[in-house]
Amino acid sequence: MHVLAVEIDLRLPGCRSLKEKRSVLRPVLDGLRHRHPVAVAEVAHQDQWQRASVGMAAVSSSPGYAEELIDAAERFVWSFPDLEVLGSVRRWLEDV
Repeated sequence: MHVLAVEIDLRLPGCRSLKEKRSVLRPVLDGLRHRHPVAVAEVAHQDQWQRASVGMAAVSSSPGYAEELIDAAERFVWSFPDLEVLGSVRRWLEDV
């Protein structure tokens, strides 16, 4: 079993409230859930209007396929013009 997790740090420059932030993030999170076989959640900066961190994880029987899934999901996030991607960090989860 191979598990690849990624955290994407985002800036939402047009948001002026948490309600606006949710309306910008909802299509991103819902799109990831419906179009890509990854687990996804907002994982940090929940109380800031113009910042968000989105965490995603893919589980696969091969490391190459897990990378393909995360690559496609990251491209989806980059396709939103209302978001600025500040950075991303990938982590392979090892057996504990």
